[in-house]
Amino acid sequence: MKYIITLSLLLISVFSHASTKLDPKLAIFEPYLGTWEASFSMAEGQPPMTDVGTWERALNGKAIRTKHSINDGVYGGESFIFWDKEKEQMVFYYFTTADFFTEGTLEITEDGSFIAYEDVTGSSEGITQVKSTSFFKDGQFTVTTQYLKKGEWTEPQQRIYSRSNKEVIFK
Repeated sequence: MKYIITLSLLLISVFSHASTKLDPKLAIFEPYLGTWEASFSMAEGQPPMTDVGTWERALNGKAIRTKHSINDGVYGGESFIFWDKEKEQMVFYYFTTADFFTEGTLEITEDGSFIAYEDVTGSSEGITQVKSTSFFKDGQFTVTTQYLKKGEWTEPQQRIYSRSNKEVIFK
């Protein structure tokens, strides 16, 4: 009987580990898995924003699925990040509640940070490209973002994300 219980526990351990494993190409994103939150201001006179996002293993570990919402669903989006064998690079697609989407690539740097380059389709604000740099340090991650809006790059915006128990909300 002890043998059966021990074998059962071993099998459960093996299968639970297998179900959380990421493709080695995606291992850089392991620390990002979970739920995160950042608060920030957009412009003077504008209400503060709170961005809540989740990063999770998807498609048997062959992709990362992210989803986020700002101010309890005023705006949100979902993306899939995966290794594109044909392009031989990390790519992603991001779909939003604001009727636009982006397609991009990720460049992983030697220090473990990554740079995202996005082409935007359908932005009502005139945004055609986005560039962001993300890095993980001391249990938080920082994202610095710039937008190519009406032909000019905006000033960089920085957000620092910490672990959160909040939920992503879509209306």
